[in-house]
Amino acid sequence: MRRLSTPEPRSWQDDLAAFAGGVERAYLVGAEAQNGAWTAEDSLKELADLCRTLELEVVGRAVIRRGRKDAPFRIGQGKRGEIRQRCQEVRAGTVVVDAELSGSYQRDLQAGLDVRVLDRTQIILDIFARRARTREGKLQVEVARLNYLLPRLAGRWPELSRLGGGIGTRGPGETRLEMERRRLRRRLADLRRDLEEVRQHRELLRTSRKQVPFPLLALVGYTNAGKSTLFNAMTRSEVLVEDRLFATLDPTTRAIVLPNHQQILLTDTVGFIQRLPPQLVAAFRATLEEVAEADLLVHVVDGSHPRWPEQAATVDAVLAELGAGDLPVLTVLNKLDRMPEDAVPHPAAAERAALTISALHGWNLDRLRDRIAQALVATRCRISLAVPYKHGNLLQLLRAKGQVLSEEYGEHGVVVEVEIERTWADRIRHRLATGSA
Repeated sequence: MRRLSTPEPRSWQDDLAAFAGGVERAYLVGAEAQNGAWTAEDSLKELADLCRTLELEVVGRAVIRRGRKDAPFRIGQGKRGEIRQRCQEVRAGTVVVDAELSGSYQRDLQAGLDVRVLDRTQIILDIFARRARTREGKLQVEVARLNYLLPRLAGRWPELSRLGGGIGTRGPGETRLEMERRRLRRRLADLRRDLEEVRQHRELLRTSRKQVPFPLLALVGYTNAGKSTLFNAMTRSEVLVEDRLFATLDPTTRAIVLPNHQQILLTDTVGFIQRLPPQLVAAFRATLEEVAEADLLVHVVDGSHPRWPEQAATVDAVLAELGAGDLPVLTVLNKLDRMPEDAVPHPAAAERAALTISALHGWNLDRLRDRIAQALVATRCRISLAVPYKHGNLLQLLRAKGQVLSEEYGEHGVVVEVEIERTWADRIRHRLATGSA
């Protein structure tokens, strides 16, 4: 691939097709953390991994000082000259900033540094675009990228400021910028309609799945924590596994049987990351809401990562934002084979009964299956119901879906005591209350 010099004006379609396409050498710029858990070096190391996922060669990095924690990302004139000179020395055609930049400041930086400037959000969006395989995933990524691009059209390409005349334009002429904005908004409206159809289809699937009394488990965790490797090990599947960030984007569900012969559904979900772009959280909310429907979350943590407590806290924050913060969680420390022998479990993990495993080598997976079975016991309850004779089908349903402990036949119906999944208990109570049995 060739190295890019100062980019020529391109259409927004070209920019949408590949934010980092064709760029080979990248120079990273980050900011010192102010009383934060993540240091600048930690954050830049993660940004470097994101760039390598896009096959960009990271050839250098720089850290700037920030006056206060909530100060916007700014690079002074002196530091700009230093970065520009360094980019020329290492032949870097792109500067990747470890922050989300406004459109005006990004253009200002690009003009001052004389190289293409990308921000962290653009890198993550491009990774998601490359990883999406299903129609829903592609629609969601395109919505996120258009929402990111729309407020950044102004001044992005000089030719968009020219006037265009003709029938249907406003006054003597309409700028191409206004035309492109209208075109993007129409495209967004079409995408949202398509996503609404997908959402309705997903809701039908979710309703059908609720008719099956199998508990749903969701593997959640930071990106590259080993969720897909664990999923393959437990289900004997062949989901894509790579030592790269966001290797898995589209969720996959398989049925497995636990040691107590209980059948469950296991779902492999997309990984999280610190400062996940809000455009992606909004676009993928329909998919991520599947996590909130789970009976149990298995939080997979990369125990070999030096910052895994902070990664776990990031996942907890995203789960809370999705409304899944109150779900039961089983935390497992993965990559035991890479952990140092003197590693001490984090107190927060110990409080959540963490289990150390190696999904790659299959270490302690039997203990994990037993722990899952024990955790699912809490999803069952013992209830006593009075079932009228006219609703005998519900009595048969109780026998099929639960374990009947006693039955007492009376004048108007049967009083039955049964141990059953909470979801089925609520569903049968609702049918009895509404008479819809």
